[in-house]
Amino acid sequence: QVQLVESGGGLVQAGGSLRLSCAASGGTLSSSAMGWFRQAPGKERESVATITSSGGLTMYAESVKGRFTISRDNAKNTVYLQMNSLTPEDTAVYYCAARARYYSRPTMSANEYVYWGQGTQVTVSS
Repeated sequence: QVQLVESGGGLVQAGGSLRLSCAASGGTLSSSAMGWFRQAPGKERESVATITSSGGLTMYAESVKGRFTISRDNAKNTVYLQMNSLTPEDTAVYYCAARARYYSRPTMSANEYVYWGQGTQVTVSS
C-alpha cells in the first residue's frame, strides 16, 4: 500500500518561502501524476498544483501561478512544492496526492487521486 508523507510546513512571515516535500513509500509513483491540494479552516479543499509522471507538464491554480512551483524526483519517489511570496491567504493544511499507477496525466480534480498524505500545516503571518 502506497503511503505519502508530507514535510516542510511551518510558520513563515508574509513574503517568505517554504518548500514542501512529499515522500512516497510502499510502491513507486514514477508512472503516476501527482498533485498538491490545500484546505483552509472553514473552506473547501482546493487544488494547488499538479504534475505529470515524467515532470514534463505542470498545472497551477490561478491563485498560486508565478509563486509556487511543483517538481518531482522519481529516483527519490518524492514530489516538491516550492512556495514563494507567501501571503496569509496561503495559510492552510497542504496535502499531496497521487493518482493510481499508470495514470500519468495531471488533473486538478481531487476525485482523480487515490493516495493521500496526512497533510502539513502552513501558516503565514502578516
